[in-house]
Amino acid sequence: MWIADKWEDYTILDTSSGEKLELWGKYSLIRPDPQVIWKSEKKNPLWRSADASYKRSKSGGGAWCENKLPEAWNISYRELTFNIKPMGFKHTGLFPEQAANWDWFSELIKNEKRPVKVLNLFAYTGGATVAAAAAGASVCHVDASRGMVAAAKENARLSGLSNAPIRYIVDDCKKFVEREIRRGNKYDGIIMDPPSYGRGPTGEVWKIEENIDDFVKLVTGVLSDNPLFFLLNSYTTGLSASTMKYIATLRLLGGRKGICEADELGLPVKDSGLNLPCGSSVRVVFQNK
Repeated sequence: MWIADKWEDYTILDTSSGEKLELWGKYSLIRPDPQVIWKSEKKNPLWRSADASYKRSKSGGGAWCENKLPEAWNISYRELTFNIKPMGFKHTGLFPEQAANWDWFSELIKNEKRPVKVLNLFAYTGGATVAAAAAGASVCHVDASRGMVAAAKENARLSGLSNAPIRYIVDDCKKFVEREIRRGNKYDGIIMDPPSYGRGPTGEVWKIEENIDDFVKLVTGVLSDNPLFFLLNSYTTGLSASTMKYIATLRLLGGRKGICEADELGLPVKDSGLNLPCGSSVRVVFQNK
């Protein structure tokens, strides 16, 4: 398991009965988590006095309850700063477990003795974008949601990266990659964080199990002749790390040399001393020498 254990402004305090108790800076949140199938005793007093909790509705969706939170606030990871804003479907605008991947590709970028171009697809609020830019890469950030792209720009500003070489694109990721192939644009690193299910700006349907193999095959068309890395994330329980590794090896390493690894992502739980699984990733490091 790749564990994001370098956070100072974020902590999972405890987990029980389908929920996790978290600290985001100084604010405590209780949020649902499908991985938490155990029913341990809730000893931490913040279970009863959290600043907000997200409760699912029997009719679908859900809402924030007992909400004593500000509209938004900031937390930091290393030199990066992120705006946290509770929103629909339990989200806060950041996935802290991804810090394990940020550290991984940031080290690769910093160790390169050449300019590195990164393409971040399904880029959400730009956690990976600002991490790659802070490491010295030029980044193309693509997401179908105008609001998420605006949030990414704000995170770049908060992280002192307003003038960094980041290109922001509001578009369907597949259509954008197809255009980049026609333009002949290439990237040394590719990051993909696709949703399990989604729709593009004009109603395009995305189902990860049905579309991911074809999409990985498509993005090989924008890999540079001297690629550095590829990263694919999944939060879909039916798409295992081993399945993603098979696809990445098949599509990316057929005619290229490299190392492909896949594993779960995790976050430490303070009260139990254990690690909570939080999705999976596959990482490819290309060997060009």
